Amino acid sequence: MVWVHSDAGTHQGARMPGKMRAVIKAEAAPGAEMAMVDIPQVAPGEVLVKVKATSICGTDVHIYEWDPWARSRIEPPMVFGHEFAGEVVEVGEGVTTPEPGDYVSAETHIVCGICCQCSTGQAHICEGVSIIGVDRAGSFAEYVSIPEENAWLNPPDMPPEVASIQEPFGNAVHTALSTDLAGKTVLVTGCGPIGLMAIGIARAAGAAAVYGTEVVPYRIELAAQMKVDLALNPRDLDVVSEIMTATDGLGVDVLLEMSGNPSAIHEGFAALRGGGYAALLGIPSRPVELDLANEVIFKGATVYGVSGRQVWKDWYQTRALLSSGAVDVGPIITHRLPLEDFEQGLKLMSRGQCGKVVLRP
Repeated sequence: MVWVHSDAGTHQGARMPGKMRAVIKAEAAPGAEMAMVDIPQVAPGEVLVKVKATSICGTDVHIYEWDPWARSRIEPPMVFGHEFAGEVVEVGEGVTTPEPGDYVSAETHIVCGICCQCSTGQAHICEGVSIIGVDRAGSFAEYVSIPEENAWLNPPDMPPEVASIQEPFGNAVHTALSTDLAGKTVLVTGCGPIGLMAIGIARAAGAAAVYGTEVVPYRIELAAQMKVDLALNPRDLDVVSEIMTATDGLGVDVLLEMSGNPSAIHEGFAALRGGGYAALLGIPSRPVELDLANEVIFKGATVYGVSGRQVWKDWYQTRALLSSGAVDVGPIITHRLPLEDFEQGLKLMSRGQCGKVVLRP
């Protein structure tokens, strides 16, 4: 698919007039609604993007359902959503790049640039991070304003729905490629969209075998489409025993934990061989008790916590994997809906009856 720019660009420093459609968290309660809101005014150093595709993340489901995390973080009313692709139509004062007409996505973590982490190449864990669609207006809208340094220039032939999922794909890249997977056996616990992406990345990285665990049959089928060697439902069988049999009693070399589910975390560490490597991306909804002695220390395991994407390393790897065809995300993008059907998409995500849901303003 070839991306064709519109001629809606405006000159530097102009004010985009009028209203736009947007999905907003209107009040401190479950749910969300479509509303007409002001098109964002572009501040100095920012660019206005006309959204062509915006995908739904688990974070958006938390906001929609108004769980304890959302209640502690979100201040309604606010436009949410953060994964997107679109065209720059206006640039603020002082912006040098990108330019009107450029086709971009966005790194959603806006960092301070001066804390210890930012100063030492670890901006993805910035102490003062602000997140698009969480701490400021997001992308479930016709337009979104972002800092110029957060704009990522897309290949012109990348379909908008693929370009919109680069942000979560970058999470999978960070997790999977935090260690060498070539010739290794890999277990992915949790085959939601990012887990499915990790399966494809592990395959592209030359893993000897990739196993997956998932409780939702719909997503077990998606894992099969991503060419997982063995997809196991822990509700139906003893997944640790099955993996031990598949690995001749050794266990897997690498655990990629994507679920945040306590049972899956314990199963993952139980299936990890001595001296193995575990990368943890899934976020538990409550504190999880580990048997550190047996699951980590005596096992000699290396454990790596994953937060966001390494800027911009993981973005370059993401673009290379997607543009080259090394990872086909076709099976993962299961639903394409108009923005007005956001509620259907959020409910599909909540039930696990989808891969990635993309909304099109």
